[in-house]
Amino acid sequence: MIETLNGIKETVNFKTNTTIRLYANDDCEAYPSHWHAPLEIIMPIENSYRVTCCKTLFTLREDDILIITPGAIHSMEAEKGKRLIFQADFTLLHGIKELEATLSIISPALLIIPEDKKEAHDKIKELLYEISEEYFNDMSLSEASIYAKLLEIFVRIGRSYSPNLNCFNSRLNKQREYTERFLYICSYISEHCGEDISLDKAAALSGFSKYHFSRLFKQFTNVSYYKYLNRKRIEAAEKLLADNELTITEVSLRCGFSSLSAFIRMFRLMKDCTPTEFKTMYTS
Repeated sequence: MIETLNGIKETVNFKTNTTIRLYANDDCEAYPSHWHAPLEIIMPIENSYRVTCCKTLFTLREDDILIITPGAIHSMEAEKGKRLIFQADFTLLHGIKELEATLSIISPALLIIPEDKKEAHDKIKELLYEISEEYFNDMSLSEASIYAKLLEIFVRIGRSYSPNLNCFNSRLNKQREYTERFLYICSYISEHCGEDISLDKAAALSGFSKYHFSRLFKQFTNVSYYKYLNRKRIEAAEKLLADNELTITEVSLRCGFSSLSAFIRMFRLMKDCTPTEFKTMYTS
């Protein structure tokens, strides 16, 4: 299934004239630790499948669904059976601000099982089969249809799994106002993560006190403010490290880290490798 692998970086060979790839995979073959820029969704349709993502082992049963975010290092064990493996360039959907909070709860991977949220699971499973039908039947506007279904999958995840669903204990109008404020803050962080966005500054932008903001932000994103900020900085660093013209120090500064050592420490914590190792894997 991995057709182009340099180091541990997989270059996904998309279907011609598209930014999607889908495998109806029945290879009994182990796939070593690797990462890639596209999003990946795995669903076994015959027998189980074992996937390790960022050192967490997921044992997928038939119809369980695993979503792996871009850049996450993962591997698969050799298993007899069949599974759908769908990969898509997610950058087309990054402009939708409401998806920021949803992506934060998926990272680095989200397991969707019927015992947890049956209605959401069953609908997402149905959408994956519809994506498969579109892909293999090569219908007109199939890529547009597939992205529409992928977007619906993320809407289902956001509404069913997000901790920010009705997290603000207040009247409906106030809840809507709070949600809009935190969507704005998440978008602001994504666009300005290379700047010095202190907790005090973010709280001031939101209109809440620092302590009230910290509590509400964690309710909304399921992570602390600084963990969310550092995650966005590392995501930005991944993209810059692909540029051969930039040094590790330059990337560190552009992504808002106070020192090179702090950048290296945070990068290793989140990616399980150093920025230098990551850059080598990307450019080798």
